[in-house]
Amino acid sequence: MTGRISRGVVLAIYAVIIAVPLLVVFTGSFKTTQEIFENSFSIPTSPEFANYQEVLTGGNLATAFGNSAVITLCSVTLTLFIASLAAYGISRIPGWRGWLLLGFFVAGMSVPTQANMIPQFVLWGRLNLLDSQLGLILVNIVATLPVAVFILGGFMKTLPDGLYEAAEIDGSGPIRTYWSIAMPLSAPSLAATATFLFVMHWNELLYPLLFVSSDEKATLPLALLRFQGEYLTNYPLLFAGVVLSSIPIVIAYVFLQRYFVAGMTSGAVKG
Repeated sequence: MTGRISRGVVLAIYAVIIAVPLLVVFTGSFKTTQEIFENSFSIPTSPEFANYQEVLTGGNLATAFGNSAVITLCSVTLTLFIASLAAYGISRIPGWRGWLLLGFFVAGMSVPTQANMIPQFVLWGRLNLLDSQLGLILVNIVATLPVAVFILGGFMKTLPDGLYEAAEIDGSGPIRTYWSIAMPLSAPSLAATATFLFVMHWNELLYPLLFVSSDEKATLPLALLRFQGEYLTNYPLLFAGVVLSSIPIVIAYVFLQRYFVAGMTSGAVKG
């Protein structure tokens, strides 16, 4: 009983820590700059819906939203496809060799992103991929492929070998087995990985900040950053932009929440 109360208190404190900044940002998006500085935690007396109108019509946010959508969807789709092929191949290698190959991919997670940025910038420049959506898509795939292979590979290794053996007896080839057996059974893990990748790519700022130079190719986080000046930050417009940019992530979590939880826990225990 005491443990439950203690756990409830800890969760309540954590919920408050998370909820307060969200409340400040949401209510601040309906305020003026003066109201935000006078009382950040108050409810706006006369909501300023003009903040959202100005964000959508000015500041290049609509274009940035479209750029982020294209880059994120392409990055997630291609990363899932490549990672699922790699994970399936790893799962079909028996013994320690399969785990060693999985560890090779996992080792990529230990390399900090910042350590690769200079060589990536030079390479992308020589390939004429700077300031382009294709360049950002490729660098997103490279950066997140290790974690995607780690999640999917760990899950596919828990699938019973008897399923693959039965498919081989029925005359199914490797590609057919991958598409008809491994992929459907890995749906929870794929959904979990897709949700994780979507959040990472949608919120990515470092690579666009380094690789993108024109406003027409800017992503949403980069466009929001430009509401912040050297000496003055337009907080009402910034907060409104943050609220709008959070809507796709909220929708993704609402529809994929149960798959996300199931996928993250299903590969934890060897089946």
